[in-house]
Parts: sequence; structure tokens; C-alpha cells
Amino acid sequence: MSAVAAVVIGRNEGERLERCLRSLAGRAEPVIYVDSGSEDDSVAIARAAGADVVALDLATPFTAARARNAGFARIEELRPGCELVQFVDGDCEVQPGWLETARAHLETQPGVAVVCGRRRERAPGVSPYNRLADLEWDTPIGESDACGGDAMMRAAAFAAAGGFDARLIAGEEPELCYRLRRAGHRIVRLDHEMTLHDAAMHRFGAWWRRSERAGHAYAECAWLHGREPERFRVREVASILAWGGALPAAAIAGAWATSGWSLALLAGYGVLAARVYTSRRQRGDARADAALYAAACAIGKLAQLQGMARFAWNRLVRRRNSALIEYKSAKRMQSG
Repeated sequence: MSAVAAVVIGRNEGERLERCLRSLAGRAEPVIYVDSGSEDDSVAIARAAGADVVALDLATPFTAARARNAGFARIEELRPGCELVQFVDGDCEVQPGWLETARAHLETQPGVAVVCGRRRERAPGVSPYNRLADLEWDTPIGESDACGGDAMMRAAAFAAAGGFDARLIAGEEPELCYRLRRAGHRIVRLDHEMTLHDAAMHRFGAWWRRSERAGHAYAECAWLHGREPERFRVREVASILAWGGALPAAAIAGAWATSGWSLALLAGYGVLAARVYTSRRQRGDARADAALYAAACAIGKLAQLQGMARFAWNRLVRRRNSALIEYKSAKRMQSG
């Protein structure tokens, strides 16, 4: 039976981290906790739970990719030859049976390098933004192009791919999965409960920043791999440019010349929302959930465009990597 180690990453997660580590106790060995400059008692919580703690150097910018790579490097030091690694974010709780199910699938499917399952929100009813996150996690089962931050991976495949790209401030998981698929590996999403996530989004601004981060990730991944045969993330970037940029620009720019008639172009957002609503209803979403998701997809194009603009400004003008786009305030992260 293959050994399973775990890498947990976090910053100011407090009670969420305690739940996360408790869900791994006795089920993964070793458990590595990588801390990205927490100002609360996260490090003390991790040590009390028996985790091996890696505190990242404050002099280098934090990214989730960098933290996961550091955790994997620590596993190689402590347990050379470990075959499987469960990566999990510190605001998530691993569900009973997941590690065993994921390990069994990897043991019987040698062509699969990454398995993930169903991530759910702990409190989807607390806010519409938490509910949106829960709807986003509900992705199709089976062969997949990518995973999220929670996934079990083959250590050998991860190492051969060079791990996560530590420069990326977001989108590091799909980017790694792209390289793994290009190397001939498969990514699979199982029909099994995997983790409970605590988004803790209670304000529109938090949701907006999260959507902005997604736009940044699309832009950066397209910059890295968009010229390759798969045209990775090019379609998403084109959609954001069209809906978030070209449509409102055309509507506003033509308003004077058309006596305001060009503003009717903004009705296109209604068309987009209707298409998304129909698609989600066909997947089985309730009317209210489908409507919420559709509205978020339409409005989110503007936030994603802002994220793309941030990437372009930093990469092309300032010639440096972007700073993290965090949607959880330090106060909320510390309070749990």
C-alpha cells in the first residue's frame, strides 16, 4: 500500500487550520504545514497538532505555489521515496474516506497523476458569495484538464514536472496540470466528497477581488502557454476581453454619435446571463442558484478584466511579478 504524505499551506487561518490538521491526524504521514507569514497563532496550532512546520522566508514574496513546493521539498527530506502527496489548503477540512479513495484510484490507474474530488463550502448559506464558491466547486466528474488546491498527486510525476511555478500568484494548479498532461499524464475528478472549504466571503468587495484574481490567472497562463498547440487559456482571455472590455467600450464610445442608442449593446450582458442560467438549470441547479451564478458570470467579466489589466501592467510596464490578490482580510483570517 502506497504511503500518503500531506502538505497544508496557510496564512492566518486560525480555527480553520486546526480543523484541517485534525482531519489529517493519523491518516497521512508526515503532515507538513507551510506558513506564509501568519500574524496569528497558526504556527503554534500546527506544532500542537504534531505537524512539521516550515516557515517561509519573509524576504521572498509569498505565493501558494511557493508554499506547496516548500512543503513537498520537506517531504522529500523527511520521507524520501514517498509515493503520494495530498495537497490541501489550510482553510479546508479533508473528508472521511477521501485519502483512502484517492490512494486506491492512483494505485490501480498508473496513467493518472492527479486525483481530486468534490470540494464543498462549509457554510454556503451564510452569504451569496459563499454560495457562489460552492457552485463553482461543482465541476464535472471524470477526466479533467485541471484540479484545484486540494488534490492528491504522484510524487514522482510532480517532481518530474518541476512542481508548481512559484512565480504565479494564482492559477498555479491548472498550469501544473497543463504541464502534466503535456507529459502524458491524466487528471481525474472522482465522485467522492473531498474537502470542506471555508471561503468566509461576506462582502461584495471580497468576491470582486477573488474574480479579479481569476482574471489575472487566465492572463498569466495564456502568456506562458497560449502560443502552444492547446492554446492554453486563450479562449478564456478572449471571452473576458470581449465581454469585459470590448462590449462596454463600444456601448459608451458610441453613445454620443448614436444619441445613446449604442447603450443598448449592454443588453448583451442579459444574453450572456441567460445562456449561463440555461446551462446551469440543465445541470440541475435550482432556479435561485442558477440565477445567482449567471449574474456573477456576467458581472465577473469586469472584475476579471481588471485582473488581466493588472497582469499586463506589471508584466509589460513595470517588468515585475504582481503582488498577491487576497480576498480574505487579515482580521477575518485571524478570527476564523
